[in-house]
Amino acid sequence: GGVPAAAAAAAGGGSFRDDDDINDVASMAGVNLSEESARILATNSELVGTLTRSCKDEAFLFAAPLHRRMLEIGKKHGITDVHPDVVNFVSHATQQRLQTLVEKISEVAQQRNITYKEDDRYEQLSDVRTQLKFFEQLDQIEKQRKDEQEREILMRAAKSRSRQEDPEQLRLKQKAKEMQQQELAQMRQREANLTALAAIGPRKKRKVDSPVPGIGAGAEGPSTGGTPGGSGVGTSRQFTRQRITRVNLRDLIFCLENERETSHSLMLYRAFLK
Repeated sequence: GGVPAAAAAAAGGGSFRDDDDINDVASMAGVNLSEESARILATNSELVGTLTRSCKDEAFLFAAPLHRRMLEIGKKHGITDVHPDVVNFVSHATQQRLQTLVEKISEVAQQRNITYKEDDRYEQLSDVRTQLKFFEQLDQIEKQRKDEQEREILMRAAKSRSRQEDPEQLRLKQKAKEMQQQELAQMRQREANLTALAAIGPRKKRKVDSPVPGIGAGAEGPSTGGTPGGSGVGTSRQFTRQRITRVNLRDLIFCLENERETSHSLMLYRAFLK
């Protein structure tokens, strides 16, 4: 006449499992953890058991010469062995340093090529190039004046008819004769150049921004490529010239001077001697 345990538990109004489910937050929210775990494993089944690896580590410098050089430097400071990881790290550091330096030099070179003449925000206060040309013209005028004085002296010596001539007078006559021959040769060379230029004709400079023949705002004609009405487009195709940034030693020196680590380095002083 005994009562089964399951019936007794049902008659008692609940069990310990029901009490745990009430206290479980997931059960209160209606989330079945077993079903959710099975769903997650089914979604990412292709990732289960796979091994994630980083990209290939490629050294910038050759390991053997770099390791040898590091040992040579380390011996002066009591270092007898260098781990391969240290060599690899130094190689990467060298690559990063070189990349940073090249970026700075390129930026300096680009700023050096900027012209501010057409910018309304800048006003030109002095023109050093014009001033230098003016001083060059003054030097040329002074040189021309001295050459004319010397030429006049030589011509007087050449026209001299004195029977008794001293060695200085003979030297001046010889120099005057040489000067006349040189002027005659320069005149002939100038005439030959003018004749050659006249035979060649005027030089025609190629326009950089010239439109492609047959394509332009006012071009009319049959359309190509199977596109009807192609002549109605009001745009023109132009040649674009790629701008080349040239870096020189002055740009490198400027970057080294403005860096705190290299402003007093031996590398900077060696660059000055180039």
